[in-house]
Amino acid sequence: MSTSTVRHHRVLRAPPERLYRAFVEPGAFERWLPPFGFIGKVHAMNAVVGGEWRMSFTNFGTGHAHSFGGRYLELVPGQRVVYDAAFDDPNLPGRMTTTVTLARVSCGTDMSVVQDGIPSVIPVEMCYLGWQESLLSLAQLVEPEIPG
Repeated sequence: MSTSTVRHHRVLRAPPERLYRAFVEPGAFERWLPPFGFIGKVHAMNAVVGGEWRMSFTNFGTGHAHSFGGRYLELVPGQRVVYDAAFDDPNLPGRMTTTVTLARVSCGTDMSVVQDGIPSVIPVEMCYLGWQESLLSLAQLVEPEIPG
């Protein structure tokens, strides 16, 4: 089975600890990860190494949903998150791995996201587009400095 890899790089005006929390807190993850037009729902999240997570995206326009989940492979607070994922749909085979690297910089956080193992039935340009939308939502969640 052929697979693809996508890579993203962003500098965000937020501390690494806040970005890390966006990947391991259920309410945050379901708020920013779904691409535009989808509603996310986290069904389970045990954010420890070896812990499982489960989620679904529902197309707001059609109501069609797809679910997926995996395990946390590496967690270093404020620095690194690695998790894998597989779709429940047998037409989307394989297991993807997402590696997020966070580094503090003068204006916030330098973030790298690499997703490996994307099934060949998913056009890589659609994966890039989805991640671009998700990362915009992530910035909108983590960048505001809202007092107490």
